[in-house]
Amino acid sequence: MEPLLIQEVLRTLPHRFPFVLVDRVLRAGEGEVHALKNVSIGEPFFQGHFPQEPVMPGVLIVEALAQASMFCLHGQLEPGTVGYLAGVEGARFKRKVIPGDQLHLHAKLEFLRRGLGKTTCRAEVDRQVAAEATILFAVAKG
Repeated sequence: MEPLLIQEVLRTLPHRFPFVLVDRVLRAGEGEVHALKNVSIGEPFFQGHFPQEPVMPGVLIVEALAQASMFCLHGQLEPGTVGYLAGVEGARFKRKVIPGDQLHLHAKLEFLRRGLGKTTCRAEVDRQVAAEATILFAVAKG
């Protein structure tokens, strides 16, 4: 598939600035996704986390993984269907994510049954694992 640019990302996700955390989907298909988040010093959260040493909050890395997870289902859901974060298991943070980093978001669909799904995810910077988590989500009409 062709990469999905921000216009398609915005058609798929209900999030908007400053909370859309996927800038581009490089690959989506067969229950897997590889997406990008370009981490900029202009992100609002860097004003307070932390002004002297800006670090992307772990909870936002997990949110980026959850948003990327929805693209595992790209083309499989009815229009108007939205994914809702239902849980996070086993989140581990292995390196800082700082301004200037390009966060590669990888997710693999483990299952989707009766509107509930699970993905295994990892976020990488420079091919180093920054975070890993299992995302649980629900899909429903928005």
